[in-house]
Amino acid sequence: MPKQKTDDLLKLVASLNRAEKRHFRLFVKRNQQAEADILFLQLFDILERTGEYDEAYLLKRIEGIKKSQLSNLKAHLYKQLLTSLRLLNRNKDEEITLRENLDYARILYNKGLYRQSLDVLEKVKKRALDIESHTIALETAQFEKLIEGQYITRSIEGRAEELSKECEVLTGKIGDTNGFSNLSLRLYGLYLTIGLVSSEQEAEEVQAFFNNNLPSTPFEELDFWGKVYYCQSYTWLYLMRQEFPLCYRYTQRWVDLFREQPKMTEVNAPLYLKGLHNHLANLFNMWRYDRFIAELHQLDLFPHQFDLTNNVNVAGLYHLYQFDHQIRRHYMEGTFTEGLGLVPQIMEVIEDNRYNWDDHRHMVFYYRIACLYFGSGDNDTAIDYLNLIINQRSPNYRSDIQAYARILSLICHFEMGNVQLVEYQVKSVYRFLAKVEHLQETQRVIFRFLRRIPRIREEDLRDEFIKLKETLDEVAKLPYESRPFTYLDIPSWLESKIEGVSVQEVIRRQFEESRELV
Repeated sequence: MPKQKTDDLLKLVASLNRAEKRHFRLFVKRNQQAEADILFLQLFDILERTGEYDEAYLLKRIEGIKKSQLSNLKAHLYKQLLTSLRLLNRNKDEEITLRENLDYARILYNKGLYRQSLDVLEKVKKRALDIESHTIALETAQFEKLIEGQYITRSIEGRAEELSKECEVLTGKIGDTNGFSNLSLRLYGLYLTIGLVSSEQEAEEVQAFFNNNLPSTPFEELDFWGKVYYCQSYTWLYLMRQEFPLCYRYTQRWVDLFREQPKMTEVNAPLYLKGLHNHLANLFNMWRYDRFIAELHQLDLFPHQFDLTNNVNVAGLYHLYQFDHQIRRHYMEGTFTEGLGLVPQIMEVIEDNRYNWDDHRHMVFYYRIACLYFGSGDNDTAIDYLNLIINQRSPNYRSDIQAYARILSLICHFEMGNVQLVEYQVKSVYRFLAKVEHLQETQRVIFRFLRRIPRIREEDLRDEFIKLKETLDEVAKLPYESRPFTYLDIPSWLESKIEGVSVQEVIRRQFEESRELV
């Protein structure tokens, strides 16, 4: 078995929980076969115990096995594990159950029991239509056509026409949903590449891309999943264009679709969580604290609505979004030091890779953690996390975060008194931002200030900070120039320098003052 396949087997074994391991052993021994005779079970026990694949050790421990047999043994174990997991999860995942019944219908068909096969198919199709799983419903209807077209069963006049029309309707629904699903995915890919737009030209390019790929089907004519992907597509469009009130309209509609039909959350929990995550992120961008806290509470309640123990994918998304928005809450409240309590938990999950988060997720967390340390006054540790982003080998995603990681790193070094280092690195960061086309007026203003640092007398620094803040306040009024403050609250940092207090104190005071006005 190739090395990749061996790694896949080890990861699959490591992913099993206690109940799944117990079920697998019972599944394997269901025919009362002696455990010592089941070679792939012996292989499973060794891999589970050691957590590694040592060929020499395996040949020594499994009696009667030859080196040439190991590849087939591993492949057989992998298949048996998946079969066991499928059996264990068939009552926990609606689509697994539906496809299992489709298999039963095929078996009955092959045995010539056509009436029984059609009875099973009718039940499958009814349930598939209930949860708007139109792909399975179409597959079922196509199978019905096969049986009805070949054999005299219960066919009645008009049955052929009925099935044909049914398939046409289902094909149309699938096509419409697929159109918006494709658009949503392509927009997300664009978002990962460029982040939020930084100019009118970029905004027009994103809008043109959207318009050129937008399906013509109206929202009202879409099925449930088509409506979700419709909202998702518009969410990405307005997020990238920084039109947060319009983005709010579609994130709210997205989560409302699931709340109006709670059974759909069971069918596709990740899509609901994704909607709630984007809704919370947009509320943060709009600085709608009360609404943000209310929706965060809904996220907190999710484990009471969905059993996370049976689905690692959903559990991983839930904890990903929980950590993300808990950090955002601390940003809004100005409680950075308190937020540092989340860091060990996040880093433990990243390091043991229990949820298989990708490098993009890691990058986002490194930046958010760095901001927590910066806000709490620990610039040295903030730089450590920023370096985890800066030192990556030219990743082709989230150039916006890469850019702001470098800017924040410069500010941290300035705070630590590394003036000469700042003067040296400013040029390097400037070249990087120009290369990735993220050089905005806000950044130019900051760079001009940082370049002048070595020539500014200490007694003049406060006046220079005041001038810089006044300049940035004016720049922030320009279109798309508010974007940098989404990533880094530069005005609050400047205010802290002017007043001689910590960033945390400034943001906390602003938060408390805003609460008094509510």
